[in-house]
Amino acid sequence: MLRRLALTAAASAAASFAALATAPPAAYAETLPHLPTPPAHDADHLTVAVSDAGDGMDGTYELDCHPAGGTHPDAQAACAQLDRRTHWGQDPFAPSRPDGMCTMQYGGPATAHVTGTWAGRPIDATYERGDGCEIARWDALVPVLPELDA
Repeated sequence: MLRRLALTAAASAAASFAALATAPPAAYAETLPHLPTPPAHDADHLTVAVSDAGDGMDGTYELDCHPAGGTHPDAQAACAQLDRRTHWGQDPFAPSRPDGMCTMQYGGPATAHVTGTWAGRPIDATYERGDGCEIARWDALVPVLPELDA
């Protein structure tokens, strides 16, 4: 009796697994709630405020990506640079490592403040050029930030 019960349970389990394995993935997706996709403007909009950069580069610029637009002087290139620097697990706006080895090099008084939303995440990042690490961090975001001589 127990043997027959065990065989029946095993056959039922095997049939269930076979049915699940052959079901198309779309069948499962239909049971999930469909969430609206936020507009690209809300997802990828930044305000870039630059000061003490000189040569007419100071100002506040709006940068929209996907599609590129806004008041940024080179929105297309800025969006492309952000796309290149955006990878899973890496933040293109991350600060310099506090324990990093940085050259004692001064890159000038320029500062920048970037706020907004990128890839669905809030951004509030400050940039300076007080040492080699900060200069490299700034330069990695050119042309979002203006290109400056060190």
